[in-house]
Amino acid sequence: MRHHFLTLVLGLLVGTWSVAGGPSARAADVYDYDGVHSSVSFKARHLDISWIHGRFNEVSGTFSLDRQDPSKSTFALTIKADSIDTANKARDEHLRQPDYFDTKQFPTIEFRSTSVKPIDGGYEVTGDFTMHGTTNQITLVLMGGKEHDFKKVKRVAFSTELSLKRSDYGFDARAIGPIGDTALIMIDCEGVRE
Repeated sequence: MRHHFLTLVLGLLVGTWSVAGGPSARAADVYDYDGVHSSVSFKARHLDISWIHGRFNEVSGTFSLDRQDPSKSTFALTIKADSIDTANKARDEHLRQPDYFDTKQFPTIEFRSTSVKPIDGGYEVTGDFTMHGTTNQITLVLMGGKEHDFKKVKRVAFSTELSLKRSDYGFDARAIGPIGDTALIMIDCEGVRE
């Protein structure tokens, strides 16, 4: 009789733990942006005859992956606009001025996801992209997502490319002539968790 009573109590405890979100309801895995193995780069046309290449050197972010319910996954990225680097100090300083990124007034470029859905080989992530004080909704196709365990650190990587028009973000139209309106942005992001 005592054995049956203990079994009943244990059964109720396990059931309550599961409903409360215990181990059977696994939470999403959270990864931090690994600046050593990630990059945010771009290129834009110059006089419509060549490409100017550059990158942002200060980027941070985090993403959570819910493998059981991908719609609950989240992605966030913050770029410090004044970390722009085109391998030319004079040009970089000009790009920080009000007729381009205006980094004093708009110090960061940000992306915050609002919906996530799985696709073959990755995720389709829609969210708010804010640059130069203007926010537009964009959709990123992130390819990747397999977890790799290296030296007891779990890593997941994604890559994406997108095309943006500076005129959609309030850049000075007078500066759009020499440098093309469209910028191609390439993001390779590796996330880590202990």
